[in-house]
Amino acid sequence: MAFSLSELQIRRYARHIVLPGVGGRGQRRLLQSRVLIIGMGGLGCPMALYLTAAGVGTIGIIDDDVVDLSNLQRQVLFRTEDVGRPKAEVARERLQALNPDVTVIPYVERFTAANARRLVAAYDLVLDGSDNFPTKYLVSDVCVWEGKPLIWGAIFQYEGQIGMVPPGGRPCYRCLLPTPPPPDLVPDCQQAGVFGALPGIIGAMQAFEALKWLLGLGTSLAGRLLAFDGLQAEWTAVRVERRPDCPVCGDHPTIFEPVDYEVFCGISR
Repeated sequence: MAFSLSELQIRRYARHIVLPGVGGRGQRRLLQSRVLIIGMGGLGCPMALYLTAAGVGTIGIIDDDVVDLSNLQRQVLFRTEDVGRPKAEVARERLQALNPDVTVIPYVERFTAANARRLVAAYDLVLDGSDNFPTKYLVSDVCVWEGKPLIWGAIFQYEGQIGMVPPGGRPCYRCLLPTPPPPDLVPDCQQAGVFGALPGIIGAMQAFEALKWLLGLGTSLAGRLLAFDGLQAEWTAVRVERRPDCPVCGDHPTIFEPVDYEVFCGISR
C-alpha cells in the first residue's frame, strides 16, 4: 500500500524528489526497500552512509570485527573513541543519527555458510564490501540461489573494481573468476596497503548502482566489470560473459549448497 511522505521527508529528500525518474513515488520505493551490506570496512562505510542518507528504509549490516586504530585511515564511519567497539554496533548508532527514517539492523557475526541463506533471503539487494575471496564466492553463490541481485566491490592499493550479479546469476562471480588466485599472490590490505580515499570511490559507486537498481533507473552493471586505476585516473569497462559450464549459474549446475570456501580458495583458518 502506498503511503504519503511527511513534510519533513519532503524537505529531507527534496533533491531526489525533483529528479526525473525518482519523484515522490521513487522516494517512497526507497523507504520501503531492504538492503544488506556485508562488511563494514572501507567499502561498507561509504555504502552505508549514502544509502542511509538516501532514505533506504531498512539496512542490515553484518560484521564481526571491532574498530582498530588502523581502520580510521579509510573507514569513515568510525572515530578514535570507537577503537575496540564492534563495527556493526557503532555503524548502527551513526547511521540512525544521520537519518531516523532508516532502520539499521546490526549483525555482530561473520557471514558464513550457516547463516548466509537466511540473511540474504530477508533483503531485496545485497552489497558485498568484504575483503576476501571465500566470502565473495559465498555471497555470489547464495544470491544466485536466492534470486537476489548482488553488487560487489574490491580494492587493492590504488585500484578498485565493481561488478554486479543480477537475480539468478548469469553471469555470477564464478563466471568472472572460476578459480580463485593462489592466496600468496593476493596480499590483503594489511600486507599490501590501500590508498585511503580509494574505498570511498568504489563504495560510493556501489551505493550509486544500488540506488539505480532499487529505482529501476539506467543500465545496470550486470555483465560488466568496471575497473578503476587511481594512479592513471582511468575507468575501464570489461564485458563479463556467462560461462555455460559454471557450476552455479551454468547450463548444468553442480553446486546447490554452500561449500567449504576456505578449502576452495586454499586458505587455512
